[in-house]
Amino acid sequence: MHPDLSSLETAIGHQFRNRELLQRALTHSSHVHERSSAEPRQMVDNEQFEFLVDAILGFLISEALVDRLPGYSEGRLSKLKAHMVSAAHLYGVAEGLRLGQYLQLGRGEEVSGGRSKRTLLVDALEALIAALYLDAGIEPTRQFVKHHIAGDPAVAGMFSTDQPPSALTDFKSALQELARARRLPLPRYVILKESGPDHSKTFTMQVRVGKDWTAQAEGYSKKNAAQNAARLALEQLLGAESSR
Repeated sequence: MHPDLSSLETAIGHQFRNRELLQRALTHSSHVHERSSAEPRQMVDNEQFEFLVDAILGFLISEALVDRLPGYSEGRLSKLKAHMVSAAHLYGVAEGLRLGQYLQLGRGEEVSGGRSKRTLLVDALEALIAALYLDAGIEPTRQFVKHHIAGDPAVAGMFSTDQPPSALTDFKSALQELARARRLPLPRYVILKESGPDHSKTFTMQVRVGKDWTAQAEGYSKKNAAQNAARLALEQLLGAESSR
């Protein structure tokens, strides 16, 4: 049985003409796998919607930032965009919309706390944006993104200097966006060293952006080491920009 979605439609400011699009956006693959044999019609999860939203969200966030912050440099806009499309930011938006209570989950995800899992909520929010686009087109989707994702007036203040703010945690995404803005090759990551016992390893990761930019850092996991290296490289590129 599907939850009542009217309150969600009120929260996002759109009543779906095709309610099945909204239901699909909120359907996790675990629910489909458990119910497919019992349902008379084929059920579809939200994974394809997540693929579609990559282009939509990136474009609308970029458009909103350029419109709102016309004096910002490409590098600074790239940092803002990376923050706004990051899982940390989108998770907060999904929680604000209380998406967890509307998710269609399999029993395993339900009992393991799936309604509050960051990955599931972010995926559902992205699928919701895609469903909104398919149901109503670009303009309602643009308004949703501007209001719910790019509308926080405090965000720009976090990026008022050329140094990455402490609130930015996804330095890999920020570095990738900045490389694109500078028309540089995308960052490449290489593990240089692993040390320590299996239960407490330390990883040394190097990141390279083209021929001129490289940085390396340690971390308690490969992901953490890559983020630390990305932050150092990001500081290098931003420092070069501010010294021009």
